[in-house]
Amino acid sequence: MDWDRIKPLLEAKLDGAHVKKGGGNFGPKGDYLEGWFVIQEANRIFGHGGWSYTINLDRDDLREVEVTKRAKNGNEWKEMQWQAAYTCVCRLVVGGVTREDVGFGSGFAKSIGDAIEGATKEAATDALKRCLRTFGNPFGLALYDKSRENVDNGEPERPAPKPPLSQQAAAPAQRTTGQVADDMIAHLRKTKTADDLDAVWKDAPFLADYAKLKAKAPAQAARVDEASDLHRGGLADPVILGEHRLDGVM
Repeated sequence: MDWDRIKPLLEAKLDGAHVKKGGGNFGPKGDYLEGWFVIQEANRIFGHGGWSYTINLDRDDLREVEVTKRAKNGNEWKEMQWQAAYTCVCRLVVGGVTREDVGFGSGFAKSIGDAIEGATKEAATDALKRCLRTFGNPFGLALYDKSRENVDNGEPERPAPKPPLSQQAAAPAQRTTGQVADDMIAHLRKTKTADDLDAVWKDAPFLADYAKLKAKAPAQAARVDEASDLHRGGLADPVILGEHRLDGVM
């Protein structure tokens, strides 16, 4: 048995579509997998010739009892019925690995043969399923986990709930490179002297923004350069400043 090859199959989640609901007076009380399905999974994962098992049946009870029957209209009557109970020990071998477990079955029928057949088959199937579950989620091991984390019900994962609007920080608006350039030009325009303008160009945050702008949008950075030169000229000659708009448009 190539365990490395089948390991992902054994660790896969159980397909929730094959999980049956138990209940009623007889049979499983909780969620379960049908016998044919676990055998099919064993053939799929281990291969048809990759696994085998033996069983040993013990009779726990076999007797005829009187039971009360009730019709839909409420009428009741008595009749005799056979009741059988068997325990089965299953020994499962997969690629040299042996697992052993026990199962129980009960049968109720008018004939003794039908009661025994029902009890022995149920016990053998229960024992085999209990052996196979030890090999992983696809054989029903996932059903023993109350959280059902390894049962795939075909539902998409739910996103984490969002906090209330009052607790959500406002996301900063994403500015375009043109808007960044406009803000930088406006900042340059506020300077009153050439020394003030030089101080802006020595300001670390301003220089960082300018470097990012030049890397992303050289044309917008060129607008800032041109506006700075025009503004510097205007500071030296107020008449020139009045004749130009700093974005280069007359």
